[in-house]
Amino acid sequence: MRPPAWIRSFGLSESPFAKDIDDSDLWLPSSRKDVIDDLIEAVRDHQHVVMVGDPGVGKTCILRALRAQLPASGFRLTYCHNATLGRRDFYRHICLALGIEAKATAASVFWELSNHIEQLGREKIHPVFLLDEAQLLRDQVLEHLHILSNYAWDQKPLLSLVLVGLPDLWRKLSLGIHRSLWSRIHCRISLEAPKPQDTVEYITYRLERAGGKATAFASDALALIHEGTAGQLRDIDRVATACLRTAARRKLKTVDRELLSDIIDADASPD
Repeated sequence: MRPPAWIRSFGLSESPFAKDIDDSDLWLPSSRKDVIDDLIEAVRDHQHVVMVGDPGVGKTCILRALRAQLPASGFRLTYCHNATLGRRDFYRHICLALGIEAKATAASVFWELSNHIEQLGREKIHPVFLLDEAQLLRDQVLEHLHILSNYAWDQKPLLSLVLVGLPDLWRKLSLGIHRSLWSRIHCRISLEAPKPQDTVEYITYRLERAGGKATAFASDALALIHEGTAGQLRDIDRVATACLRTAARRKLKTVDRELLSDIIDADASPD
Protein backbone atom coordinates (compact mmCIF):
# COMPACT_ATOMS: atom_id res chain seq x y z
CA MET A 1 0.00 0.00 0.00
CA ARG A 2 1.31 3.42 -0.98
CA PRO A 3 2.02 5.66 2.03
CA PRO A 4 0.03 8.91 2.44
CA ALA A 5 1.20 12.04 0.64
CA TRP A 6 2.52 13.73 3.80
CA ILE A 7 4.82 10.77 4.44
CA ARG A 8 6.16 10.79 0.89
CA SER A 9 6.69 14.56 0.92
CA PHE A 10 9.32 14.16 3.65
CA GLY A 11 10.96 11.18 1.97
CA LEU A 12 9.70 8.80 4.64
CA SER A 13 8.89 5.14 4.10
CA GLU A 14 6.34 5.00 6.93
CA SER A 15 4.76 7.10 9.66
CA PRO A 16 7.77 7.88 11.88
CA PHE A 17 5.87 8.28 15.14
CA ALA A 18 3.54 5.28 14.93
CA LYS A 19 3.02 3.26 18.12
CA ASP A 20 3.75 -0.16 16.63
CA ILE A 21 7.49 -0.62 16.97
CA ASP A 22 9.39 -3.83 17.69
CA ASP A 23 11.44 -4.23 20.84
CA SER A 24 14.54 -4.52 18.64
CA ASP A 25 13.88 -1.02 17.25
CA LEU A 26 13.00 0.49 20.60
CA TRP A 27 14.57 3.84 21.38
CA LEU A 28 15.89 4.77 24.80
CA PRO A 29 17.63 8.03 25.63
CA SER A 30 21.22 7.88 26.79
CA SER A 31 19.99 9.28 30.12
CA ARG A 32 17.93 6.10 30.68
CA LYS A 33 20.60 3.50 29.94
CA ASP A 34 21.89 3.49 33.51
CA VAL A 35 18.33 2.79 34.67
CA ILE A 36 18.16 -0.25 32.38
CA ASP A 37 21.51 -1.49 33.68
CA ASP A 38 20.35 -1.10 37.30
CA LEU A 39 17.08 -2.90 36.56
CA ILE A 40 18.76 -5.83 34.83
CA GLU A 41 21.34 -6.14 37.61
CA ALA A 42 18.60 -6.15 40.25
CA VAL A 43 16.67 -8.91 38.49
CA ARG A 44 19.83 -10.97 37.95
CA ASP A 45 20.49 -10.67 41.70
CA HIS A 46 16.90 -11.80 42.43
CA GLN A 47 16.01 -8.46 43.98
CA HIS A 48 12.64 -6.70 44.07
CA VAL A 49 12.22 -3.36 42.31
CA VAL A 50 9.98 -0.31 42.44
CA MET A 51 10.13 2.14 39.55
CA VAL A 52 8.04 5.31 39.53
CA GLY A 53 7.67 8.27 37.20
CA ASP A 54 5.15 10.71 35.84
CA PRO A 55 3.07 9.75 32.77
CA GLY A 56 5.04 9.68 29.55
CA VAL A 57 8.56 9.53 31.02
CA GLY A 58 9.23 6.14 29.41
CA LYS A 59 8.28 3.53 32.01
CA THR A 60 6.77 1.19 29.41
CA CYS A 61 9.78 1.62 27.11
CA ILE A 62 12.07 0.65 29.98
CA LEU A 63 10.02 -2.49 30.68
CA ARG A 64 10.18 -3.41 27.00
CA ALA A 65 13.94 -2.87 27.04
CA LEU A 66 14.19 -5.18 30.05
CA ARG A 67 12.24 -7.82 28.14
CA ALA A 68 14.51 -7.42 25.11
CA GLN A 69 17.82 -7.42 26.97
CA LEU A 70 17.25 -9.99 29.72
CA PRO A 71 18.37 -13.47 28.58
CA ALA A 72 15.41 -15.70 27.72
CA SER A 73 17.13 -18.68 29.31
CA GLY A 74 16.96 -18.57 33.08
CA PHE A 75 14.17 -16.00 33.39
CA ARG A 76 10.39 -16.04 33.01
CA LEU A 77 8.84 -12.58 32.62
CA THR A 78 5.14 -12.13 33.33
CA TYR A 79 3.47 -8.78 32.66
CA CYS A 80 0.35 -7.80 34.61
CA HIS A 81 -1.38 -4.48 34.00
CA ASN A 82 -4.80 -5.13 35.55
CA ALA A 83 -3.99 -3.63 38.93
CA THR A 84 -7.54 -2.90 40.11
CA LEU A 85 -8.48 -6.52 40.83
CA GLY A 86 -9.14 -7.94 44.28
CA ARG A 87 -6.65 -10.36 45.81
CA ARG A 88 -8.13 -13.60 44.44
CA ASP A 89 -8.75 -12.26 40.93
CA PHE A 90 -5.31 -10.66 40.91
CA TYR A 91 -3.65 -14.01 41.57
CA ARG A 92 -5.97 -15.72 39.09
CA HIS A 93 -4.82 -13.20 36.49
CA ILE A 94 -1.16 -14.02 37.18
CA CYS A 95 -1.91 -17.75 37.06
CA LEU A 96 -3.56 -17.40 33.65
CA ALA A 97 -0.60 -15.39 32.38
CA LEU A 98 1.71 -18.21 33.54
CA GLY A 99 -0.49 -20.88 31.98
CA ILE A 100 -1.51 -22.30 35.37
CA GLU A 101 -5.01 -23.55 36.03
CA ALA A 102 -6.70 -20.99 38.27
CA LYS A 103 -8.63 -22.58 41.14
CA ALA A 104 -11.85 -21.30 42.69
CA THR A 105 -10.72 -20.09 46.11
CA ALA A 106 -8.07 -17.52 47.01
CA ALA A 107 -6.15 -20.08 49.07
CA SER A 108 -6.04 -22.64 46.25
CA VAL A 109 -5.02 -20.02 43.69
CA PHE A 110 -2.17 -18.87 45.91
CA TRP A 111 -1.15 -22.48 46.54
CA GLU A 112 -0.98 -23.20 42.80
CA LEU A 113 1.06 -20.08 42.20
CA SER A 114 3.44 -20.87 45.06
CA ASN A 115 4.01 -24.41 43.77
CA HIS A 116 4.70 -23.09 40.29
CA ILE A 117 7.26 -20.59 41.58
CA GLU A 118 9.02 -23.31 43.56
CA GLN A 119 9.04 -25.60 40.51
CA LEU A 120 10.64 -22.88 38.41
CA GLY A 121 13.26 -22.47 41.13
CA ARG A 122 14.10 -26.18 40.91
CA GLU A 123 14.46 -25.75 37.14
CA LYS A 124 16.85 -22.80 37.68
CA ILE A 125 14.35 -20.40 36.11
CA HIS A 126 13.81 -17.11 37.90
CA PRO A 127 10.28 -15.69 37.51
CA VAL A 128 9.94 -11.91 37.21
CA PHE A 129 6.50 -10.35 37.76
CA LEU A 130 6.15 -6.94 36.10
CA LEU A 131 3.23 -5.21 37.81
CA ASP A 132 2.31 -2.08 35.86
CA GLU A 133 0.08 0.73 37.15
CA ALA A 134 0.93 -0.61 40.60
CA GLN A 135 -0.23 2.58 42.31
CA LEU A 136 -3.75 1.18 41.71
CA LEU A 137 -3.10 -2.06 43.59
CA ARG A 138 -5.48 -2.52 46.49
CA ASP A 139 -4.09 -2.57 50.00
CA GLN A 140 -5.16 -6.20 50.45
CA VAL A 141 -3.09 -7.17 47.39
CA LEU A 142 -0.05 -5.19 48.54
CA GLU A 143 -0.33 -6.71 52.00
CA HIS A 144 -0.20 -10.17 50.42
CA LEU A 145 2.62 -9.40 48.00
CA HIS A 146 5.11 -9.28 50.85
CA ILE A 147 4.46 -13.02 51.32
CA LEU A 148 5.42 -13.67 47.71
CA SER A 149 8.42 -11.37 48.06
CA ASN A 150 9.62 -13.40 51.04
CA TYR A 151 9.78 -16.76 49.20
CA ALA A 152 13.45 -17.70 49.26
CA TRP A 153 15.91 -20.56 49.04
CA ASP A 154 19.43 -20.04 50.34
CA GLN A 155 18.53 -16.45 51.28
CA LYS A 156 17.72 -15.52 47.66
CA PRO A 157 14.11 -14.76 46.66
CA LEU A 158 12.49 -17.29 44.33
CA LEU A 159 11.01 -14.46 42.26
CA SER A 160 11.47 -10.77 41.58
CA LEU A 161 8.61 -8.30 41.86
CA VAL A 162 8.95 -5.23 39.65
CA LEU A 163 6.34 -2.69 40.75
CA VAL A 164 5.89 0.14 38.25
CA GLY A 165 3.65 3.17 38.60
CA LEU A 166 3.15 6.85 39.23
CA PRO A 167 4.99 8.65 42.07
CA ASP A 168 2.00 7.94 44.33
CA LEU A 169 3.19 4.32 44.43
CA TRP A 170 6.40 5.32 46.26
CA ARG A 171 4.42 7.21 48.89
CA LYS A 172 1.90 4.39 49.21
CA LEU A 173 4.54 1.71 49.78
CA SER A 174 6.37 3.78 52.37
CA LEU A 175 3.27 3.93 54.57
CA GLY A 176 3.39 1.97 57.79
CA ILE A 177 0.90 -0.69 56.67
CA HIS A 178 3.18 -1.65 53.76
CA ARG A 179 6.55 -1.34 55.48
CA SER A 180 7.05 -5.12 55.40
CA LEU A 181 6.94 -5.13 51.59
CA TRP A 182 8.79 -1.81 51.26
CA SER A 183 11.72 -3.07 53.35
CA ARG A 184 12.20 -5.99 50.92
CA ILE A 185 12.50 -3.73 47.88
CA HIS A 186 16.21 -2.99 47.56
CA CYS A 187 16.20 -1.41 44.09
CA ARG A 188 14.20 1.84 44.10
CA ILE A 189 14.13 3.92 40.92
CA SER A 190 12.50 7.32 40.50
CA LEU A 191 12.59 8.48 36.88
CA GLU A 192 13.41 12.12 36.28
CA ALA A 193 11.62 14.22 33.69
CA PRO A 194 13.04 13.88 30.16
CA LYS A 195 15.73 16.38 29.20
CA PRO A 196 15.61 18.59 26.06
CA GLN A 197 18.39 16.50 24.53
CA ASP A 198 16.28 13.38 25.04
CA THR A 199 13.53 14.91 22.89
CA VAL A 200 16.02 15.80 20.15
CA GLU A 201 17.47 12.26 20.22
CA TYR A 202 14.01 10.70 20.10
CA ILE A 203 12.71 12.74 17.16
CA THR A 204 15.97 12.25 15.25
CA TYR A 205 15.90 8.49 15.83
CA ARG A 206 12.27 8.06 14.79
CA LEU A 207 12.69 10.17 11.64
CA GLU A 208 15.87 8.39 10.54
CA ARG A 209 14.36 4.98 11.29
CA ALA A 210 11.53 5.86 8.86
CA GLY A 211 14.02 6.93 6.19
CA GLY A 212 13.88 10.67 6.85
CA LYS A 213 16.22 13.32 8.19
CA ALA A 214 16.33 15.28 11.43
CA THR A 215 16.29 18.49 9.36
CA ALA A 216 12.54 17.99 8.94
CA PHE A 217 12.34 20.01 12.18
CA ALA A 218 14.18 23.30 12.65
CA SER A 219 16.41 23.41 15.72
CA ASP A 220 14.30 26.07 17.45
CA ALA A 221 11.20 24.00 16.71
CA LEU A 222 12.80 21.03 18.48
CA ALA A 223 13.36 23.18 21.55
CA LEU A 224 9.72 24.28 21.49
CA ILE A 225 8.36 20.77 21.05
CA HIS A 226 10.17 19.72 24.22
CA GLU A 227 8.78 22.70 26.07
CA GLY A 228 5.25 22.11 24.77
CA THR A 229 5.18 18.37 25.51
CA ALA A 230 7.45 18.25 28.59
CA GLY A 231 9.32 15.52 26.72
CA GLN A 232 6.48 13.00 27.13
CA LEU A 233 6.78 10.48 24.31
CA ARG A 234 3.08 10.01 23.59
CA ASP A 235 2.60 13.77 23.35
CA ILE A 236 5.67 14.12 21.13
CA ASP A 237 4.32 11.42 18.80
CA ARG A 238 0.96 13.17 18.46
CA VAL A 239 2.31 16.72 18.05
CA ALA A 240 5.17 15.76 15.71
CA THR A 241 2.81 13.82 13.44
CA ALA A 242 0.41 16.77 13.28
CA CYS A 243 3.33 19.06 12.44
CA LEU A 244 4.50 16.90 9.54
CA ARG A 245 0.99 16.62 8.12
CA THR A 246 0.41 20.37 8.34
CA ALA A 247 3.82 21.19 6.87
CA ALA A 248 3.12 18.88 3.92
CA ARG A 249 -0.22 20.58 3.26
CA ARG A 250 1.53 23.97 3.29
CA LYS A 251 4.21 22.64 0.90
CA LEU A 252 6.91 23.17 3.54
CA LYS A 253 10.00 20.97 3.76
CA THR A 254 10.80 21.97 7.34
CA VAL A 255 8.67 22.29 10.45
CA ASP A 256 9.52 25.73 11.80
CA ARG A 257 8.84 27.29 15.18
CA GLU A 258 5.79 29.22 13.97
CA LEU A 259 4.06 26.13 12.60
CA LEU A 260 4.89 24.15 15.70
CA SER A 261 3.52 26.89 17.93
CA ASP A 262 0.23 26.78 16.01
CA ILE A 263 0.03 22.99 16.41
CA ILE A 264 0.75 23.11 20.15
CA ASP A 265 -1.88 25.80 20.65
CA ALA A 266 -4.43 23.77 18.68
CA ASP A 267 -3.51 20.61 20.58
CA ALA A 268 -4.19 22.32 23.90
CA SER A 269 -7.45 23.94 22.81
CA PRO A 270 -10.85 22.20 23.17
CA ASP A 271 -12.23 24.27 20.26
